[in-house]
Amino acid sequence: MKKTGLFFGSFNPIHIGHLALANYMLSFTDLDEVWFVISPHNPLKEKQSLLAQNHRLYMAKLAVENHSKFKTSDIEFKLSQPSYTINTLVHLQEKYPKKNFSLIMGMDNLQNFHKWKNHEQILDKHTIYVYPRQQSHAGNFINHPNIIITEAPVMEISSSFIRKAILDKKDVSCFMPEKVAAYVGEMNFYKK
Repeated sequence: MKKTGLFFGSFNPIHIGHLALANYMLSFTDLDEVWFVISPHNPLKEKQSLLAQNHRLYMAKLAVENHSKFKTSDIEFKLSQPSYTINTLVHLQEKYPKKNFSLIMGMDNLQNFHKWKNHEQILDKHTIYVYPRQQSHAGNFINHPNIIITEAPVMEISSSFIRKAILDKKDVSCFMPEKVAAYVGEMNFYKK
């Protein structure tokens, strides 16, 4: 069974930090591939600054096109909104019974994991690979057998930093894959 890491996010926009973390998970864990699952709307986040899902999916496809073990998924576009991870996992497991799905998440998300719908069920059936974030800790989940805390480099690049920098007319082209940066510029994204 192929071990597939699901890296959920808005990817608004996808950036080199996302790719570096995915690459770390492939190289330093037992994952065989990483899927970037573009979330139409995270129930715990504001929706207003979100680009249309198709633009975010397209940018993710541009970002991973030269990586054979990275894929993009629009599975949540087809599910009812807001998207809950448990529903996505059930759907993916039905669709791909020969894959063993794990989650990839930041320590900050793990801190709020108890707020997720059916989080106990997720923990029972899936491994969660956690990457460090500054000023975050694992809380109650630190000793759970399905939680694997990795030593991935701390990524301080964020999509919100990139959006704000573009709004402030700063050059952040090196923070995104070249084709993504070109598309963001061509479409005038995040300028207002």
